[in-house]
Amino acid sequence: MHPLPLWQDLRNISTARPRLKDVSSHEPYSTRTCKSNSALPWEVRVSTSRGVPYFYNSQTNQSTWEAPLELTQEEIHSLPGAKEYLLGGGAGDRPAQVRASHLLVKHRGSRRPSSWKEQNITRSKEEAIDILKQYASEINGSPQKFAELAREHSDCSSHSNGGDLGLFKPGQMQKPFEDATYSLKIGEISDVVSTDSGVHLILRTG
Repeated sequence: MHPLPLWQDLRNISTARPRLKDVSSHEPYSTRTCKSNSALPWEVRVSTSRGVPYFYNSQTNQSTWEAPLELTQEEIHSLPGAKEYLLGGGAGDRPAQVRASHLLVKHRGSRRPSSWKEQNITRSKEEAIDILKQYASEINGSPQKFAELAREHSDCSSHSNGGDLGLFKPGQMQKPFEDATYSLKIGEISDVVSTDSGVHLILRTG
């Protein structure tokens, strides 16, 4: 029997999460994108209906909430619009919503010490942190490797989506998780973050 979705354990309230991959057909966008000499086909635009940035490919007309996996963190930050919409642009305000993936390792002190992999988790928190640090070393900043390891090892049911939790707003996640996510730039991966659910690596994707 498949357990209840474990990502709900992380949330403070239950909300539906968008599963959009392509927003180009129904997402109006701001025209305030900056020009750049970058040869990359991607740029950053902002959804006027959701108030959050997304990635637009000018060659294929593809739009996606998530940072393209083929781009490095440095390339993401160099895209047209990244300074204004991803790096803050001096505004200092939190975006209305963010999107993140995570890799969760539970321990015996977790408020629900079981997962799709183990019915009864007995490892200590220290052991869970050591495991997570090993994963962080393997990931080495790669979003693609992050998704691969989350799919294989995360103790959250979001593992089936490579750790993707979808979009969420302030107040929907446990405070340490929310604060860590909002402190990241898109494409960045957190250090070890501890919540009542366990210990996490967090990749901000939108």
